[in-house]
Amino acid sequence: MLYYLFRYLNHLDFPGAGMFEYISFRGALSIMTSLFIATVFGKKIIQLLQKQQIGEVVRDLGLAGQMEKKGTPTMGGLIIILSILVPVLLFAKLDNIYIWLMIITTIWLGLIGFIDDYIKVFKKDKAGLSGKFKVAGQIGLGLIVGLTLYISDDVVVREKTTIDELGTQTEMVDEGFSSVAPGTTRLTKDVKSTKTTIPFFKNNEFDYESLVAFGGEYSPILAWLVFIIITIFIVTAVSNGANITDGLDGLATGSSAIIGATLGILAYVSGHVVYADYLNIMYIPNSGELVIFIAAFIGSTIGFMWYNSYPAQVFMGDTGSLSLGGIIAVFAIIIHKEMLIPILCGIFLVENISVMMQVSWFKYTRKKYGEGRRIFKMAPLHHHYQMMGYPEPKIVTRFWIIGIFLAIITIVTLKIR
Repeated sequence: MLYYLFRYLNHLDFPGAGMFEYISFRGALSIMTSLFIATVFGKKIIQLLQKQQIGEVVRDLGLAGQMEKKGTPTMGGLIIILSILVPVLLFAKLDNIYIWLMIITTIWLGLIGFIDDYIKVFKKDKAGLSGKFKVAGQIGLGLIVGLTLYISDDVVVREKTTIDELGTQTEMVDEGFSSVAPGTTRLTKDVKSTKTTIPFFKNNEFDYESLVAFGGEYSPILAWLVFIIITIFIVTAVSNGANITDGLDGLATGSSAIIGATLGILAYVSGHVVYADYLNIMYIPNSGELVIFIAAFIGSTIGFMWYNSYPAQVFMGDTGSLSLGGIIAVFAIIIHKEMLIPILCGIFLVENISVMMQVSWFKYTRKKYGEGRRIFKMAPLHHHYQMMGYPEPKIVTRFWIIGIFLAIITIVTLKIR
């Protein structure tokens, strides 16, 4: 909203109003505002949650310090959601389709998580919202995102083409503009695309259409169908991964902040025509505006850690964890970097896999030997290290270090192919 006000003031030659045209300036304002909201207003929200006696329901699993967390306010994800949405509405261009997809994602999964937390806290049902309803909500969001990216005319990728001296037009797939031969004219065109980025490959664009080449003239439509299915899978997997990771003070929050910072870099270079050309990566018009959103995301997660770091004064609950995972998934899909998720979100992935392995092996051994056996002392993986006697802050810090290492690898994929 303020963006439009200051753009109008800029037309009136108001001193300094032109600064709002710069994404970097608005991104800085966004992260500072979200930090302020999360730290200052976060305290008020925590006090309100305490007053309403919205405390964490804790089962005694024999973990060190676990029962000390009983009664700690939950639903703190409201702080994260508030400190994301306010800066975005203030500083982003609200006519941008990508911004609206991220706003919808935040509210949609935040609402699902809130219902789950509400059932646990006020209905005293430890199971919370039924798993099938959660999955249905995640599938619904995946459909909204996938179909919007397919239908909207504002969602395009800029491809490089050249016209040689004979007037023949060819696509520039493998080479950047700097290598265009003399006598050619450099052109660009905005197209709907089902291409995505494959890390560590020189020709690192993969088109989903190649999976359905058998469809002939219907291949483009089938490619979008494949894309929508993959979108649903990624949204479900990453949001559940963040939810599972939210088991130790600051673990999911800190990991999400690291991931958010990396996605911010990827969005900035993907939405900047000069940097995209230099790095020879996909240029996505108008995606640079996502920097405003991810700046608010980073500020909100860091600000929330002010109260969520060990020993936590508040837990985000499913209200926050589902939102964080969904935001990361949809953001990566929008900037065509979803295949980087297994690297960038490696913490979420390993936590997810540890649960799947534990459950599968337990069921298999119970059926074969009559008693269930375990791979880990406890799943998810962070609880395994707790059972081994590692202090909670040490586990969280080491997971953050691994997250930073994975983030660096993700950024390096821009050049190492």
